[in-house]
Amino acid sequence: MKIVTDCAADMPNEELEKLGIIQAPLFIQFPEGEVNSADISADEFYNRLEAMRPQFPTTAQPSSGIFAEIYRKLAGAGKDIFSIHISSGLSGTINSARDGGEQVKGEANVHFWDTLTLSGGERFQVMAAALASKAGWAMHNIQDRLTKIREKTEVIYTLDTLEYLARGGRIGRVQAIAGALLNLKPVIRVDTDGKYTTVAKGRSIGKSMSIIADHLAEKYGKTPLWVTVLHGRFAEKADTLAEEFKQKLNISKMEVMRISPVLGVHTGPGIVGAAVVPMELMGDLV
Repeated sequence: MKIVTDCAADMPNEELEKLGIIQAPLFIQFPEGEVNSADISADEFYNRLEAMRPQFPTTAQPSSGIFAEIYRKLAGAGKDIFSIHISSGLSGTINSARDGGEQVKGEANVHFWDTLTLSGGERFQVMAAALASKAGWAMHNIQDRLTKIREKTEVIYTLDTLEYLARGGRIGRVQAIAGALLNLKPVIRVDTDGKYTTVAKGRSIGKSMSIIADHLAEKYGKTPLWVTVLHGRFAEKADTLAEEFKQKLNISKMEVMRISPVLGVHTGPGIVGAAVVPMELMGDLV
């Protein structure tokens, strides 16, 4: 079975290659033209982003035709396909994937999965599916595991500014609490419906990072965790958050990674947070 995902999963190229995962492109639309998010480095993207202000780029999901082309190629190689994507509450990508699947009905056997999350949380589900498939798991067993991971994963972050979310129309429920107070640093998580909601708001990035750590400690207690610290261009804050996690959480595995440029369009460089999953849901696969 072949796994298809999108670049909102924030998976490094070497990981995609090692696991044999096909990544559908998401696009960044600059005034001078469209760029595949996978073809621009994080630092190059943020340099362009900051240079073009007060203008902002936009993003575009893959067309159904792109997905149909991917599915046809994989079906031609005799592969069943599991297409796993960014939350339907935040993007229409999975709808494009399903439309692409309709175009190849009868040619390809495609299953679809809404992760109801993004970034590191999406990555956990994609990794688990790929590893379970390699281990010979049946589709229903893989989906049962992904359901558990989806229910137990937390994706949570804070932002230096809400300007990018506001301009991209992605604030949603966040606006009710913090939208009129852009000087505050909200702590935002992905809720069970796959949309953003606000946990709290701090008066500094440092305070909001402490709120994140306390929230995770309350949620997981002493449960051994896989923690992925995520940031845009906020490496120092990411390292500080990682140290706070070490003091407050029971960490089995921790990594520090960059979010993809296509997500950075909606957050700006000043984002730091984490994706967290109980290690018991990943440990038998990695």
